[in-house]
Amino acid sequence: MSTTQARAVRFDEYGDRDVLRVTEVSMPQPAAGEVLVEVRAAGINPGEAAIRSGAMHERFPATFPSGQGSDLAGVVTELGAGVTDFGVGDEVLGFSWQRSSQATHVVVPVSQLILKPDALSWEVAGSLYVVGCTAWAAVEAVAPKPGETVAVSAAAGGVGTVVVQLLAVRGAHVLGIASPANADWLTAHGATPVPYGDRLAGALTAAAPDGIDAFIDLFGPEYVELAVELGISRDRIETIISFQKAQELGTKSAGSADASTREFLTEMADLVASGRIEIPIAATYSLDDVRDAFAELEKRHTRGKIVLIP
Repeated sequence: MSTTQARAVRFDEYGDRDVLRVTEVSMPQPAAGEVLVEVRAAGINPGEAAIRSGAMHERFPATFPSGQGSDLAGVVTELGAGVTDFGVGDEVLGFSWQRSSQATHVVVPVSQLILKPDALSWEVAGSLYVVGCTAWAAVEAVAPKPGETVAVSAAAGGVGTVVVQLLAVRGAHVLGIASPANADWLTAHGATPVPYGDRLAGALTAAAPDGIDAFIDLFGPEYVELAVELGISRDRIETIISFQKAQELGTKSAGSADASTREFLTEMADLVASGRIEIPIAATYSLDDVRDAFAELEKRHTRGKIVLIP
């Protein structure tokens, strides 16, 4: 790879993981108000798999050839005209809205970057945006008060691990729905583990005899239906994934876009850097192993984040 070339994940059609390829592309050039970042880490997310498969075509259509990725952390290597927020050599984290972060280099507007706290590893910094801002928006949507009980589905996943900890920081009692294998982690982070399965409604009721005040769904429409069946007020049921079901039942569906600001990202980075919130890293893969990374992600049993290292 020369100084005029970068490498990036691309796909030319909707499909399974085998449509993904890593190819050489022209080195991006920053326009006014942008910087070029040499990427050190880029987290991957379930939404990217859904977009690649075509499952979200109506909501988030792809233009081919398409890149992938929102999360990123890296080093600023070039400044566009008028940039004063950052300098060459600055370590930054942030996000791309151009599906471009799964690459060796990416151009990013300065409004979508913050300085990386020294306490954050590259892997954590490169995983922070999607899970952090999605979790923040989801928690804000149900507005938990200290002492209230909030149930969370997929509580040990990438977003779930952050939601659980944010709720704990706010003083809520968390019912973490996950597999028994994640019970110890949930307990250690202040949640009451509740195993998913056929008897889930009864298990949730038994774990919260005084009632459940809010429900955050991070997995699928069956949990939105369950929350309604449990009698939880619909304005305190939030899903980050089941948009159609939310519309049908009149519940909420806030996502990362609702918290995609430097202010919220800075607050999340500070919480993680201070140790109040942990971002578990489940695995790292090279950029060339992007298919393997998504194979692991799509098992939907990963605790924490999977990260690409260009």
